[in-house]
Amino acid sequence: MSKKEKVKDIEAEQTEVLEKDIEGTEASQEAVNEETQEELSVEDQLKEELQKEKDKFLRLFAEFENYKKRTSKERIELFKTAGKEVMIELLPVLDDFERALLHIEDDKEAEELRKGVLLIYQKLLSTLEKKGLSVVEVAQGDAFNADVHTAITQIPAPSEDLKGKIVDVVEKGYKLGDTIIRFPKVVVGQ
Repeated sequence: MSKKEKVKDIEAEQTEVLEKDIEGTEASQEAVNEETQEELSVEDQLKEELQKEKDKFLRLFAEFENYKKRTSKERIELFKTAGKEVMIELLPVLDDFERALLHIEDDKEAEELRKGVLLIYQKLLSTLEKKGLSVVEVAQGDAFNADVHTAITQIPAPSEDLKGKIVDVVEKGYKLGDTIIRFPKVVVGQ
């Protein structure tokens, strides 16, 4: 072999080595790109998981806040109407006092008795009012509302303007706070 051939062989070998190096470099660069993409996808996955957990936490926190508000509102309502059953049991006593006062007013000789009964009635009524009891205001001529009144009977209206309106109040109604605990019983004109 001549020197020229040796040089050509060496150049060919070097070219092959360079081509192999270039191919190896491209392959390693592709591998690096794949790893980078995998890392990015792992990073993206972690970001997505973190976002999901944040969302889950925020929803849970909001739900807990709503729960606290709801229970505190229920507790306040419970305190307002805690004596509801006692109040309902005392309403007939109030009715009896009112009836007694009506009958005592007819008897002129029992003036001292009337004053005593009136005093006890007012004391009982003021005590119950302090606890949140109030009368449902109903008057003759008011429009009948089935959500607020209980119609016990209908009678022919004494005048045209009382048709569909309250003619008489048979029994008072009472509220405890904003809740009606006894609906007023009324007579409605037809």
